Amino acid sequence: MSPARLFSLLGSTALAVGLVSVHRSAAQERLPEIVVTSPSPIQDPPELRPTFGNDVPIGVLPVVTTSFSPVTVVPRSELIREQPRNLGDALFDKTGISGTTFAPGAANRPIIRGLDNYRVRLQENGIGVHDVSPLGEDHMVPVNPLVQDRIEVIRGPATLRYGSQAIGGVVSAENNRIPSFIPQGGYTAQALSSYSSVDNGGIGAATLDAGGEGPGGLRGAIHADGFYTKTDDYGTPRGRQLNSATRSEGGAIGYSFIGPNGYVGLAFEHFDSLYHVPGGGDADARTRLDPRQDKVTAKGEYRFESGPFEAVRFWFGGSSYRHDEIGIGDDGIDGIQATFKNREYEGRVELQHVPIFTAIGKITGAAGFQADSIKLGTSGEAGGLLAPTDTRTVAGYLFEQLDLGQGTRFQLAGRVENDRVRGTATLFPNSYLPTFSPTGEVDLDGNPITAPDDPLSVRRRRNFTPMSAAFGVLQDLPYGFVGSLTGQYVERAPAAPELYSRGSHDATETFEIGNPNLKLERARSIEVGLRRAEGPIRFDATGYYTHYTGFIYKRLTGVTCDTDFGSCGTGAGDLSQIVYSQQNATFYGAEVAAQLDIVPINGGFIGLDAQYDFVHAQFDDGTYVPRIPPHRVGAGIFYRAGGWFARFGMLHAFDHTEVAPYETTTAGWTNLKAEISYTRPVDRSAYGVSEFTLGLKGDNLLNEEIRNSASFKKDEILLPGRSARAFMAVRF
Repeated sequence: MSPARLFSLLGSTALAVGLVSVHRSAAQERLPEIVVTSPSPIQDPPELRPTFGNDVPIGVLPVVTTSFSPVTVVPRSELIREQPRNLGDALFDKTGISGTTFAPGAANRPIIRGLDNYRVRLQENGIGVHDVSPLGEDHMVPVNPLVQDRIEVIRGPATLRYGSQAIGGVVSAENNRIPSFIPQGGYTAQALSSYSSVDNGGIGAATLDAGGEGPGGLRGAIHADGFYTKTDDYGTPRGRQLNSATRSEGGAIGYSFIGPNGYVGLAFEHFDSLYHVPGGGDADARTRLDPRQDKVTAKGEYRFESGPFEAVRFWFGGSSYRHDEIGIGDDGIDGIQATFKNREYEGRVELQHVPIFTAIGKITGAAGFQADSIKLGTSGEAGGLLAPTDTRTVAGYLFEQLDLGQGTRFQLAGRVENDRVRGTATLFPNSYLPTFSPTGEVDLDGNPITAPDDPLSVRRRRNFTPMSAAFGVLQDLPYGFVGSLTGQYVERAPAAPELYSRGSHDATETFEIGNPNLKLERARSIEVGLRRAEGPIRFDATGYYTHYTGFIYKRLTGVTCDTDFGSCGTGAGDLSQIVYSQQNATFYGAEVAAQLDIVPINGGFIGLDAQYDFVHAQFDDGTYVPRIPPHRVGAGIFYRAGGWFARFGMLHAFDHTEVAPYETTTAGWTNLKAEISYTRPVDRSAYGVSEFTLGLKGDNLLNEEIRNSASFKKDEILLPGRSARAFMAVRF
């Protein structure tokens, strides 16, 4: 989508809004909030805060004290100041979260507590992203943070709402693409842009929401958004990182009918990108990927005036995703080498019952049903990696919360799921090395000529019934602190690529072998938390311990292959052989974030902030789990007053030496950052603008050589070097 098409989309939307006879109201019209046990814990703040809508005050550490497990929040004000180009960038510095950084600025999937891919669910407005990023770290996530109201990372019992594939957590991008309210004044719009020096990068995005009363008294709201980003190869302390340029564009349009008891809406989304993969053979082959996705989502809610149920909600999404992997092939021709396709449907219905008052306290809760269908296919060189697979899932879940009073709350959650996974199973030798048989021919010396045997392939269907349960205790403590204790038993079914992978993946430079006999992965977790959200001290700390039975992981064998299995172990090729394996493992760690207002000044404060996180992940045999983030510690000083926000701080990663077999150690690094911004609300009726933000941000000011220990590419690429970025945002 070119910038001209972006503005054309928004202009067409403005015309559509005019056709529904927008009625300007004196105040934003919104359904009153209903407290539910499991959805998003972030509520809407007062309208006049200079925070760009659904947000917390600028520069304040967001701490959620109403959740039984820690929730990390990236509010809209931070998205404006950071203007990240993908979910991994938006979350990379948050406590307990890292990223894959396979293609910085593009393919960077979040890692939560050392877990990624099929253990971390990525979703937008409650519906999965429907991509192929869990299949390979080189694959981009088709979600752009620039048009989001906020990003949340949810852990603990609430993840059972979404599926066993969320065993490590849920990254939820929230926006208004399906409107649920009529904006204050009949319309609201936002636009933002930035320029970064390290990659000559430009960003532009805009959103528009409008609504009112149309013909016949029908009330409705419409939303439109669009974005465009483009970067050149980025700079590092060692020069340009070749083959790292990116481009992304897309947008959405949605409409909802809104009544006194609920709403129902529909949205269409489009995403299009072209990005290069740096490092090693990918740079030599000019490897690049062009993900494209069209997606339709629907959402609705109805609140009953009487009866046993308080509300019913539904979510639905259907999408068509495809990307080509383009580069110079073995024949020396630059063209499409492989294609990945994913067609996915997902639906969820949830019923919330009315509060039940008992002798010991009030019970609230919700029950739901979910169904998914995933059809994943590959062709070209990737056709050897994974034959077409078909995954069907149906599940039911239940949340119940008991409020005993005196600030004590209990929660129980459960989920039962059935997964049917069809694909082509390849029966490799136990050694994962080829066997050779005589061809019936002899060489010039009369010796028999042998050739590698092709492993037998058969169609296979696996059925799994994961069952999970969780409990939580939340207790209000003196001085505004809230303590939590949660425990979980979660089962996860293996995903289709973990079962049926069988060949080369050139973009990741791996030869991947699945295991069709994998069993359920089981996790037993306990965590304790202490949080405080208000006052001069804001604090969020969690410690956790998880033991996995049958942890599924990508095990490097130390063997290299070419594009076919017969080449494995022969010295031909430079693809690292990876085998999906299972082994018992233990993860434990801690996450701490704190902020302290010290000196009052001009109606605001000068203060300090700090953070620390680590995860230790080890198999029962004493070896370490691959690609785990390092220990990290950070601190900063900030000024927040009168619309100004400034911060000077650092994040330090320690040397990572707890490595898996065939992994290399990673040196520590320090990322020094500085930023300053000014946000001011103004009278929209007088100026046509209700708020603006201007700012400047510096990143990696020491120009450190930063390598991410959790990345497959850490030995081949550096993350971006010293950078300055100017940004602005306007709200109408």
